[in-house]
Amino acid sequence: MDVKEQIKTVVDKILKDKKLQEQFQNEPVKALESILGIDLPDDVVNQIIQGVKAKLLTEKASGAVDAIKKLF
Repeated sequence: MDVKEQIKTVVDKILKDKKLQEQFQNEPVKALESILGIDLPDDVVNQIIQGVKAKLLTEKASGAVDAIKKLF
């Protein structure tokens, strides 16, 4: 299993769905299981959760920088 590919899949789906964003914030494990459709070992789930959180923060920061650039 390619963890990086799983992270990309999850991030893409979360960014497009407000409900999934809320579920991921409140119950990340359940959100992952619903998105991926499989039950994963805890260590893999934790890796994916950490990767998704990091990627989402990067996406939000990028959006903020773009918004600031538009002001100038």
